[in-house]
Amino acid sequence: MKLRLLLPLALALVSFSPAAFAAAGKPLFKITVQLDWIAEPEHGGLYQAQARGFFRDEGLDVTLIPGGPNAFVMPSVATGKADIGQADSTNTLLQQAEGLPVVQFAAVFQDDPSGLLVNADSSVHKFEDLQGKTIIARPEWAFLKFLQKKYGLHVNVVPQNFSVAAFLGNKEAIQQGYFIAEPYHITKAGGKMPRFLSTWDAGFRAYAVLVTNRKFIREHPAELRAFVRAYINGWRDYLEGDPTPAHEALKKANSANTDDFMMFSRKMIIDEKLVTGRDPNSSAAQIGRLDPERFATQISQLEDLGILAKGKVRAADAVTTDFLPKPGSEVPAQVQELNR
Repeated sequence: MKLRLLLPLALALVSFSPAAFAAAGKPLFKITVQLDWIAEPEHGGLYQAQARGFFRDEGLDVTLIPGGPNAFVMPSVATGKADIGQADSTNTLLQQAEGLPVVQFAAVFQDDPSGLLVNADSSVHKFEDLQGKTIIARPEWAFLKFLQKKYGLHVNVVPQNFSVAAFLGNKEAIQQGYFIAEPYHITKAGGKMPRFLSTWDAGFRAYAVLVTNRKFIREHPAELRAFVRAYINGWRDYLEGDPTPAHEALKKANSANTDDFMMFSRKMIIDEKLVTGRDPNSSAAQIGRLDPERFATQISQLEDLGILAKGKVRAADAVTTDFLPKPGSEVPAQVQELNR
């Protein structure tokens, strides 16, 4: 009986999918995505969706543009140079407060994996132990200011240069880093696996997000919904299935990606539930989802720190959940497989 119910739905999805229209001669809709960093497994969902044809199945021709320290994601998205960009919710909120016409519409990670790497032999085991320490980090990093206020810390800050060299050979070294990347490079360089003091454990629940500009939302809502469907499918397939398609594409986009590094990063993403979340309701159904209440909390935190002027930005204006699947509306896995 269940099979009889699923098959008509599956056939309907196949018959009326954007891929069917594309096959009939309708051109694919072009979308450009500006990444925040060089192509790495943190972009695994995007590269899996592209490599597995999920974007094309939705009638989309998606171009992924790797970033780096000077990616300029927000200006690119705000001016329409890129249709979509990857960023973190903290800096996006600050730039939205400055008037940039961008909107956060889907999550990459349920918690931004930027945090503090602590040497395995360090005397630092908790945030309170940071008192008087030297931290290698971006001086403008909002989380650093949050820690200083919450725990009454006085620390010395040395500007970060995106290298782990200063971390090695110094057991008291503390450095801003990305949970899924720097630990690998530290261990491969001969160091011990570092401890990680995470933003979420301190109560600073920022997202890694996808953003677009308001003009794109007004003019292409159907295409944005199609993009989100393929994107969520890409992450789920990357995490639960064979990541090889994404990893092969990531190698082409960034020759520094090795199989060892990519499998390490993917495992870190899965183990820490960065994409699916660590809250009680977390599951694959949580992929991409955003919680406006969490944004309201983050806005309040940034206002309390004096980083964000009070009333300058509201959660209702900063984020939209209109393009995410309604809870419970996900297509069953059996039907997804039939529609591939």
